[in-house]
Amino acid sequence: MRMDLRYLLADNLGRPSSVVAELRGAVATFLTMAYILPVNAGILSQVVGVGSLGSLVACTALAAGICSLLMGLVANVPIAMASGMGLNAIIAFGVAQQAGSWQAAMGLVVVEGLIILLLVLVGLREAVLEAIPRALRLAIGAGIGLFIALLGLANAGIVVQGTPAPPAGPLLAAGSVHEPTTAIALAGLVITAVLMARRVRGALLLGIAATTLIAYMSGQVTWTGAWQLPSFEVAMQADVRGALRWELVPVLFAVLMVDFFDTLGTATAVAEEAKLMDSRGRIPGVRRLLIVDSLSASIGGLLGVSSVTCYVESAAGVAEGARTGLHSVFVGLFFLLAIFLAPLAAAVPAAATAPALILVGLLMVKPLAELDFDQLDEAIPAFITLLTIPLTFSIAHGIGYGVIAYVLIKLLTGKVREVNWLMAGVAAAFGGYFWVE
Repeated sequence: MRMDLRYLLADNLGRPSSVVAELRGAVATFLTMAYILPVNAGILSQVVGVGSLGSLVACTALAAGICSLLMGLVANVPIAMASGMGLNAIIAFGVAQQAGSWQAAMGLVVVEGLIILLLVLVGLREAVLEAIPRALRLAIGAGIGLFIALLGLANAGIVVQGTPAPPAGPLLAAGSVHEPTTAIALAGLVITAVLMARRVRGALLLGIAATTLIAYMSGQVTWTGAWQLPSFEVAMQADVRGALRWELVPVLFAVLMVDFFDTLGTATAVAEEAKLMDSRGRIPGVRRLLIVDSLSASIGGLLGVSSVTCYVESAAGVAEGARTGLHSVFVGLFFLLAIFLAPLAAAVPAAATAPALILVGLLMVKPLAELDFDQLDEAIPAFITLLTIPLTFSIAHGIGYGVIAYVLIKLLTGKVREVNWLMAGVAAAFGGYFWVE
C-alpha cells in the first residue's frame, strides 16, 4: 500500500489530478451518499434483536469510512464505499429470518465476502469482468445511470408508487408539485441544470447547497443537534459458525450473486464515466479494487451493518472532477467524522441531493451513444440490460437478464464462437439463481 500524495494525485493511467478537484468531488459524493446513514440504520433496525438506531448509524459510518479509505489507498480509484442498498433489505427482511438471528445473518455476510475474495484471488471475478462484451458494458453503465436518475426522481417525489397497487393500479405514478419536497427538488433541479448548462465548476455541489438552503428557509428541514456520543454495540456480533449451515447455502448463493455483480456493474460504470479504462477497455489495477470490495463485504458483516460495496453515487464526485483515490480517502474521512456528527451528516435533505442524482444519470447515459444499434445480436441484450436495471431496481438482475439474452441470441443465431465460456457460465449461474430465487 502506498500512501504518498504523489501516488494519490495520479490516476491508474498516470494522469495527474489536483487536491481541489478530488476534494470537490469527495464533497459531492459524500453529500449524495450521506442518506445511507439514517436509511441503512432504519432498514436494519427492523430486524428483531438488533441494537439501537444510534449504534447502527455510527457503525454504518465507521464501515463506510474504513472501506472508502482502503479503496483510496489500496486501489487508487474514485469509488466510495458504504452498506449496499438492496443488500441491506435482503438481509433485514429475508436472510435474518431464515438464518434465525441477525448475528447469523451478519455471519453469512462475512462468509460471502471471504468467498468472493477467494474468487478474486484465483482471478475469476476479474476474468468475468473482462469477459463482458463492450455492448453490455455500455448498457450496464447507462442502465445504472437510469437507476440513479430513478432514485433521484423518487427522492424528489416526482415519481411515486402507483395507487392502488398493481394489477389494479400503475406501477409508478407522477407525484404532486404541491408537495413541499417535490417543489424544492424541482427548484434545485432547475438551479443545478442551469449551472451545468453554463459549465460552472462544482455545479452539482453548488446545486446541493442551494437546494439545502431553500429547504431550510422554507422550514422543511429542522436542525436536531450536531454532536452525540457514538455507540458501537452492533459491531463484532457476527455469528460465523451459525451461518455455516447446509440449509443456508441457497441464501448464501443469492447474497453472493447480488454482491458479485453489483460491484462489477458499478465499477464499470464509474470507470467509464471517469475515462479510467485503458486502450483495451479494462480498468487498470482492477484486482486491487475487487480485493478491497470483497474485504469490505466482510468488514460490513463484522461491524453489523450488512455488506459494504462500491457506490454508484461516486459518479457525482467523478462529475465534479475526481479521478483518483484521494477522492475516496476524503470521503472516508468525512464518514469517520460523521460518526460523531451523525445528525449533521444527515442534515442535507433527500430533496437537495435528488437533482444531483437525476443529472448524474444524464452523464452516465452519454456513453450509450457508442452502441451500434444496427448490430441487433449485441443491441438487443444491451437494451434488455438498460431497461431491467432500473425497472427491477436491481443492478444484478439487470446484468443477469442481459447476459442470458446475449448468450441465447448468439447461440441461437449460430454465432457459438462469439460466446466466451465464462459468459456462458455466468448465464447458467444467473439462470439457476433466478430459478431458485
